[in-house]
Amino acid sequence: MTPQLILIGPPGAGKSSVGKSLAARLNVAFADTDALIEEKVGKKISEIFLEEGEPFFREVEERVCCEAIAQSGGVLSLGGGSVLSVVTQDALNNSGIPIVFLDVSLTVAAPRVGFNRDRPLLVNNPRQQWQILMDKRRPIYESLASLHIDVDEKSVSKIVDEILSEVPLL
Repeated sequence: MTPQLILIGPPGAGKSSVGKSLAARLNVAFADTDALIEEKVGKKISEIFLEEGEPFFREVEERVCCEAIAQSGGVLSLGGGSVLSVVTQDALNNSGIPIVFLDVSLTVAAPRVGFNRDRPLLVNNPRQQWQILMDKRRPIYESLASLHIDVDEKSVSKIVDEILSEVPLL
């Protein structure tokens, strides 16, 4: 059995919060690939970037994402940059699992993310870096998604309601 739903989107979109709430409503498991990576490597993501570098992180991320997509479960949240991997994109496209793109504006994402040191790709000029990352990733998010939800000005509960009303067979 594969996950019933996959959430993608940039940092600050609420993938973890929405994923946990959605899984609770569906009475299924929730997994977050960032947490799975930290568990596998035994370090926080910021430490992995600092000590091992981004290429190492992306390699581990690709493996973890593909394993998580293939394994049993309920709701899966992918790290914001995981969709940059063509291998991960292929796994998503071939999964047959509904993929929800949680889209958020910089204005809403900024206070959620906090742009702190735990976001290694957002260290220098965090707002500009977030926008650059989003400009690069948006077309990928949009091409992978079976459902696109603008999360600005919506509560977690409202987002979950919208997903449940739009995604068939949940």
